[in-house]
Amino acid sequence: MSAAGVSIESLDKDQIKTFSDFLLSYNKLSELCFADCVTDFTARSVKPTEEKCALNCMEKYLKMNQRISQRFQEFQMLANENAMAMVQKAGSSG
Repeated sequence: MSAAGVSIESLDKDQIKTFSDFLLSYNKLSELCFADCVTDFTARSVKPTEEKCALNCMEKYLKMNQRISQRFQEFQMLANENAMAMVQKAGSSG
């Protein structure tokens, strides 16, 4: 048991999937931004340009992810509305 009194076994499968998806997304973001932004491996510290690039990269990635999620939700709502209209049409014609 953890300090909160919740064991790993008691976690819901959806929670585990959500966390797993988050970690995959985080790792992908880290890899993409690191590859695009970190160019100097001769110094111990991160250069200001690398830091700015990484922050911009992260912001763009998160905004893109949010936009895709928003579009997906809009598509799902439209698909649900169309399905309901088909059900109502089938119910009224029969």
